[in-house]
Amino acid sequence: MNDMDGTNGTNGTNGMNGTDDEFAADLLEEELRRAAGILDPVPPALRQLAVEAYTLHDLDARLAELTFDSLVDAIPVRGATDVSRMLTFHTGDVTVDVEVTSQGLIGQVLPPQPAGIEMLGGPQPGTTLVTDAMGRFTSDVTPAGPFALRLRTGQEVVVTEWLRA
Repeated sequence: MNDMDGTNGTNGTNGMNGTDDEFAADLLEEELRRAAGILDPVPPALRQLAVEAYTLHDLDARLAELTFDSLVDAIPVRGATDVSRMLTFHTGDVTVDVEVTSQGLIGQVLPPQPAGIEMLGGPQPGTTLVTDAMGRFTSDVTPAGPFALRLRTGQEVVVTEWLRA
């Protein structure tokens, strides 16, 4: 039976499953993104500005400064190949120690406290981690490109400086 709106009684999907239309639209969008990335790539300076602007959405967060980076502050070991990167961030009375390895990320919040931690890698949603009773956290995801950590404790929000993995 033909309805007045021309949908033939199929809720506007012309008899197709709505998820098929969504899947086709997602494929088209991805193909267009790839084409735009090749034909008109985002300039590196603009990409950096976008990353910096994204960090502003947590204006009430305290910034944890990088106080130790093993790439800069440690003495290299001769012959070592797959060396972990050790990082220490500090703000007020909160310290975050992080080890970045090829297998993932290991860290600890000091003093030990419950915290939700989000590993940020840009405007997309980040990986969510939770500390244990000793303030430790782990992730099987190794950061690729610029990353930061956002800690949400009971009292405050702390965001680390952005670094390139």
